[in-house]
Amino acid sequence: MPPLTQMKSRAWQRMLSGRRLDLLDPSPLDVEISDIAHGLARVARWNGQTSGDHAFSVAQHSLLVEEIFRRSHPKASADDLQMALLHDAPEYVIGDMISPFKAVVGGDYKVVEKRLEAAVHLRFGLPPHPSRTLKDEIKKADRIAAYFEATELAGFAPAEARKFFGQPRGFDRTTLMVAPLPAFEAQRRFVERFEAIEAARAQARKAAP
Repeated sequence: MPPLTQMKSRAWQRMLSGRRLDLLDPSPLDVEISDIAHGLARVARWNGQTSGDHAFSVAQHSLLVEEIFRRSHPKASADDLQMALLHDAPEYVIGDMISPFKAVVGGDYKVVEKRLEAAVHLRFGLPPHPSRTLKDEIKKADRIAAYFEATELAGFAPAEARKFFGQPRGFDRTTLMVAPLPAFEAQRRFVERFEAIEAARAQARKAAP
């Protein structure tokens, strides 16, 4: 695959909102939360290799990660919570690629992912990318979520999951929503949580000196 800078063709994705998003040069103006929620609710984690009547969607995973992050950081800003919720937002157009395959694909995937992340963040008035510290803390929440998804849904033994994701501390399966939701329900909950955080962000701006 030639470097993205040398590719002259344009890769468009038409969204149900009517937007047309260029995957190689995404514009924040073409990003809509309805498209993100719809797409993520229909992208399966673990390549669909999970138990249950429904796939465990990236939308539900995003909700789980944001909840874990919020409970781990009770003083986190609303901006930080929104970036936690949107941490996998690029997957609404590029899909969820399991980590071993990401390592094989390498740099071009990451370039596309980072451009999409920046477009999504800028659309909603967030920094293009989280700080290194914030990114690391969201990743910790991501790994906790992955541990419970792996052991509850994806057939991992606890010892095997600990090897890849570490041992979660301070969280219990009974307090987290891991049972797969229907796509429309995951989509609805994702939008509701996004809007709740947006309301908190607006309130914080009003209260700022």
